[in-house]
Amino acid sequence: MSTDWFQKSMNTLSLNGKGERTQQAYTRALRMLVEFYGKRPEEITEAELETYFLRRKNEDRWSSNTLRICYCGIRFYFVHVLGRNFGLFNILRAKNESRLPTVLSREEVRALLACVRTAHNRAFLSTVYACGLRLQEALHLEVSDIDSGRMMLHVHRGKGAKDRLVPLPHSTLTALRAHWRTHRHPRLLFPALGRSGQAAAGATTPMAISSVQGALRRAKHQARIAKRAVSIHTLRHAYATHLLEEGVNLRVIQRHMGHASLESTMVYLHLTHKGQEDAYALIDRLMGDL
Repeated sequence: MSTDWFQKSMNTLSLNGKGERTQQAYTRALRMLVEFYGKRPEEITEAELETYFLRRKNEDRWSSNTLRICYCGIRFYFVHVLGRNFGLFNILRAKNESRLPTVLSREEVRALLACVRTAHNRAFLSTVYACGLRLQEALHLEVSDIDSGRMMLHVHRGKGAKDRLVPLPHSTLTALRAHWRTHRHPRLLFPALGRSGQAAAGATTPMAISSVQGALRRAKHQARIAKRAVSIHTLRHAYATHLLEEGVNLRVIQRHMGHASLESTMVYLHLTHKGQEDAYALIDRLMGDL
C-alpha cells in the first residue's frame, strides 16, 4: 500500500507548527486506522470512522488520553489534508480523567537515586528531579544550556515548543560537570552510550530512553518503593510538589515547570497536605486566646 499519506501528514503537521512528538503521535494514530481497514485514508468513509472510534472506545477500552490522540490525529488529517470536515468530528469527546499523579517523598527520591547503579544514569535522573524536567527535555540538554554565571539551565523547545529558564542547584552543576568530564562530548550533556557502556564523545544522539527507564525500574525495586506507576515523569511531579511544600509560589512553580496554564500546576495542591496543616496551626494560634 502506498504511504504517500504518511509524508503528507508529517508535512502538514510541520507546517501547522506541531512539535515533533505531536507529529509522531498524530501520524501513528492515522497509521493504526489505515492498518485497521487496509486501505488509504481517502477511501475511508465517515461511517467507517464512526465504527472505528466506537470499537476503540467500547471494545478495546482505550484510555481517555489515547482516545484523545486518536481523535485529534485522524481529525487533523481528514480536515487539513483531505478537506473533509465530517459532522462526526464535532461530537468527538474524550472524557478527562481526574487521576492524581504518583508523588514520591523527598526521602523516597533520595533512596531511589542512591540505588541507581551507573553514574551516567544517576546524573541524568538527578538532573530530571533537581530541575523538574520532562524526559525529552533532559535527554536533549546541551553543554551550552548551562549558565553557570546565573546558575540557570536553559530548557529548549519544551512542550509546545516553548523555551524556559530553570534554577540550577549548585550540587547539580557539580554533578553535571563531573559527568561531562567522563565523556567530554562537544555538544551533548547525555550522549548515547558506546560499546563500553559509557557515554561516547563521538555519539550523534542522546542516551536511549530504554536505558534510563530500565535504570529507574531497577532502582525502584532495590529501594523497595511500593508505590504504583513510578516513572521518570514522577521525578518531575516530585519536584513541583516539594517546591510547593517549601512555600514556593504557585506561579513560580508554573514557570519552572513550563506549564501554559496555571490549572496544570494546581494539580499539585492535591498532592500535599502541608499548606492545609500549616493553616490549621495558624488558625489554632490566632484563635488561642479567645
